[in-house]
Amino acid sequence: MPEITKVTTASSRKADQPESMSRVYSAPHIDNQAAFYAVTKEENGQEADFAIPSYTDKDGDTSSRDLESGSGEGSADQNAALETTETARSERDTKLVTWDGPDDPANPKNWSTKRKWMAVFVVSCFTFISPVSSSMVSPAMTSIASELGIDTTVESEMTMSIFVLAYAVGPLFLGPLSEIYGRPIVLQTANIIYLIFNIACGVCKTKGQMIAFRFLSGLGGSAPLSIGGGVMSDCFKAEERGRAMGFYSLAPLLGPAVGPIAGGFIAEKTTWRWIFYSTSIVDGIIQIVGLFALQETHAPTLLKRKAQRLRKETQDPTWHTEFEQKDRSLAATLSVSIRRPFILLGTQPIVQVLAVFMAYIYGLMYLMLASFPTLWTKYYGESVDIGGLNFISLGIGFFIGAQITARLIDGIYRRLKARNGGVGLPEFRSPLLIVGAIFIIIGLFIYAWTAEYREFWLAPNIGAAMFCIGGIMSFQCIQTYLVDTYTRYAASALAAAVVLRSLAGFGFPLFAPYMYDALGYGWGNSLMAFLGMAIGLPAPVLLWKYGARLREMSPFAAG
Repeated sequence: MPEITKVTTASSRKADQPESMSRVYSAPHIDNQAAFYAVTKEENGQEADFAIPSYTDKDGDTSSRDLESGSGEGSADQNAALETTETARSERDTKLVTWDGPDDPANPKNWSTKRKWMAVFVVSCFTFISPVSSSMVSPAMTSIASELGIDTTVESEMTMSIFVLAYAVGPLFLGPLSEIYGRPIVLQTANIIYLIFNIACGVCKTKGQMIAFRFLSGLGGSAPLSIGGGVMSDCFKAEERGRAMGFYSLAPLLGPAVGPIAGGFIAEKTTWRWIFYSTSIVDGIIQIVGLFALQETHAPTLLKRKAQRLRKETQDPTWHTEFEQKDRSLAATLSVSIRRPFILLGTQPIVQVLAVFMAYIYGLMYLMLASFPTLWTKYYGESVDIGGLNFISLGIGFFIGAQITARLIDGIYRRLKARNGGVGLPEFRSPLLIVGAIFIIIGLFIYAWTAEYREFWLAPNIGAAMFCIGGIMSFQCIQTYLVDTYTRYAASALAAAVVLRSLAGFGFPLFAPYMYDALGYGWGNSLMAFLGMAIGLPAPVLLWKYGARLREMSPFAAG
């Protein structure tokens, strides 16, 4: 194809760098794969399958730069080469709609700080209310089980955790839908689904209805988990993204800690049905605020609207964006989006290790949520509402951990990048990951043995808070590492992690009662701590040492 000139390739870039390093570019956005979900026709008329990229895909002129801004994070020479390529492409295609230069104010990455953080705040509110619902029923499970005829422990725990199982399903199709129709419309439509079925939970009459409605409300509530991260990366560059991700990542972890506090008082003072009514009222307010405050951030959608406006104003149908594909279908998009996370999970050691570690943390969090009410009411003799106040320790831990990470993660990244000659690497997210793992392990041991020997109530809460500090630090580092590593396929990498962690969040509470009955709080939680030592301590060290080499071997990773 003589009309295409390759300016720089992956091999030529790596030739100028140490063997252990490769250039990392900012993600187009956390789950923006609109340009790559396309299914096009080959010469034989068959549809090409892009679920698995070829190794040469990484050498293209758009795979290693920021598609929103039109520039990468490379050296000045590389950026100049990319600008030359962009100019040449524009000259070849005068009807191609792009941003009006790197400082185009319509580009979300060039929005004012106030406008960006408004988007972060609104999306985080959506992300907060759904996990609140996932755990708010925990203190009320006894009364729910009594009224709805839930007889077994497994059924009782499933009623709570089935909500989280939906988190494993929703992101597989809600994320890609946001690439086709835009972020706000998909997020708000899914939220209405959550709202409808959350109200249905409040009026249900049987345990079958409760379990089914909980799953369906969780399906709608999973949208912020797949779309919210995309908004963060739509608006922020790599060196700015850590703080935004820190604020956003706090919501899905803080929500499950806050929910039982309110749920305990509601269950004690009124009917359990008001747990669902109250969250529905709050969610309705968030929905109304979102209708006015949440703007579109998805770059391909914004450019598509610009192209549509130009076509209408000029009556010229040839205006188009590089993201518009005539052969692209919804079925093909969903097919690729559903398969690729499992391909990554099955073939990428980086995804496997980090997804397992994230699943371990998330599963432990829901195991703790399931066992906390029993600990305080049965063993410490507290009432349901007072026992629910102990969940404050989880919220404090998540808040402290989020503040620590938000202040350090970008600073460490910039410092290590400067030492590395201006070359940013995903491995620069690893130092805080090992700190988080240490907090998790120490916190679990403190919680385990102070609860086992019924020490003063503050002692188990300190252990739980330390676990949460480590959990949120690890979560933020893992998510940012995956975004930096898989840039173009970040959505699939994150979806793989979300699927595995949601399955753990669903499954861990089911065996919690049996584990604590057999081992007690001491050895039960110590077993979890030893598992954390086996997974959490080696992972950051191995990523720091071998991460670059693994990325070089991967057709999915950047560099």
